Amino acid sequence: MKKAKTILITGANKGIGFAIVKALLEQFPETHLFVGCRDKHRSVAAINSLTSIVPGSESRLDAIIMDVSNRDSIQNAASQIESLLLKRGLRLYGVVNNAGIMYSPTGVEEVIRVNTLGPKYVLEYFIHLLEPEIGRVVNITSAAGPNYLSRCSDRTHKILTDQEVTWKHILELTKEFILQYQESSDSEKELLNSNVYGFSKACTNALTMQQARSHKTVKINACTPGFIETDMTLPIAQNQGKSPQEMGMKAPAEGTASCIHLLMNDVNTGHYFGSDCVRSPIDRYRAPGMPAFEG
Repeated sequence: MKKAKTILITGANKGIGFAIVKALLEQFPETHLFVGCRDKHRSVAAINSLTSIVPGSESRLDAIIMDVSNRDSIQNAASQIESLLLKRGLRLYGVVNNAGIMYSPTGVEEVIRVNTLGPKYVLEYFIHLLEPEIGRVVNITSAAGPNYLSRCSDRTHKILTDQEVTWKHILELTKEFILQYQESSDSEKELLNSNVYGFSKACTNALTMQQARSHKTVKINACTPGFIETDMTLPIAQNQGKSPQEMGMKAPAEGTASCIHLLMNDVNTGHYFGSDCVRSPIDRYRAPGMPAFEG
């Protein structure tokens, strides 16, 4: 019998996160999955739904309460998972940083805290639990990141595409973005709100390069799931008076391929992949089916 591969998926109670858990349950019977969610009731409901879809999977799932915008919550989740692993004589195989938001009524800071600082601190508290040599980290980002870098300032582009980028430089950019928002007029804030998702995902792609350099014993990559119909993207269609299908959105199950590829196949580290599981540039859009990026 194969040794269980234990994997944490954040934001796993719905959308792409839920679809990733479902796909792993169905395709990889040796996996044991930690279903991360910031709300206990939603996490339990997700597990109940998963066990009804995949009969017999009850013993392969644990609910983990985890708010990636809160460092204490991340640390508590890490302690809980460490205890569970010790009882079972296992190490953590993988972490999928899937939790993300596109907009917050409180402004841009919350989006940056979830989308960029979240993956930073999750790895900080979980790195010691990951299996050396075979451990995997997948940061779910978005094509919005490369799209943002294709039109941002030269300075931002230079910093976030530098293969030697440091966390200090990334953090400085996020602080500048937040300060700009705080000092802006209402119309300027509206523009920054529309750009913060792409900015935060561009920062997380840069963070992925930095993490891969700093933690060479595990493989750390980022990917886009594609344009997927979720609670986060539905307002885009609604605002344009179109259906998700008319907008070209795909079902959540179709957004799992690149993540599972990076978790389970032989890959390099420190790169960004398209929804078709092919390496892509971080500063311009590469459509599925186009040649792989080799820079």
